[in-house]
Order: sequence, then C-alpha cells, then structure tokens
Amino acid sequence: MSTLHVTNETRGSVLVTAGHLADNPIRRIVGLLRHSHLDAGDGLLIQPCNSIHSFFMKFRFDAVFLSRDGEVLHLIEDMAPWRISKMVFRGHSVLELPSGVITQTATRLGDKLRIEVR
Repeated sequence: MSTLHVTNETRGSVLVTAGHLADNPIRRIVGLLRHSHLDAGDGLLIQPCNSIHSFFMKFRFDAVFLSRDGEVLHLIEDMAPWRISKMVFRGHSVLELPSGVITQTATRLGDKLRIEVR
C-alpha cells in the first residue's frame, strides 16, 4: 500500500502522517477489518467511496467524506461498530481516522484537505 500524508489546509493541522490508500476493490473491501485499532497518525483513504459501514469492526473511528478536490462534505465522529453511514452523493473518498482526530484538528465541513500519496 502507498503511504499517505493528509493536512487540513484550512486549519493548518495534520490529520495523517503514515496512512494508507485503499484504491482497488480488494483493499476497499478489507479496509480496516484486519486492524484492532488505529495509532495516532494512522489513517485509511478509501477511493472511490461515498458511503461506509463498520460491520465486523473492532474499534470506533472518525470518518471524513471528501469531494474529488478535497473539500470536506460530511463528518462522522467516533463511529461505532455495526453502523452504516449515509450516502454522500458528491463524495469521492472517505478518510478513516483514529477516533478523536476530527475534534483534535478542528476539522469542519467545507475545509480543504491536501492529500499526498508517497
């Protein structure tokens, strides 16, 4: 998997320093299912994606729904296992983060995220 770095250009904060990209069918299906938690700086960018579920997940997480140009369209803080998100029709990708990152970085609707894949 590729290494991911994500910054919130609007707020000047860093969301992800060592994340991964899930950009093919297998990686998107598996997602975070093999994980028992996410460490600070971790994250998973799922693309294309405009809705998610947390079936079979072992932990809570934050989710940031993004447009094609990185605009924050929808936020889910502390998503519990066994939930389904709404479908975000303009959504192009979803960034899954450790629970609490949305609050810690003050990320809000309309913010612009810069995503670097290394």
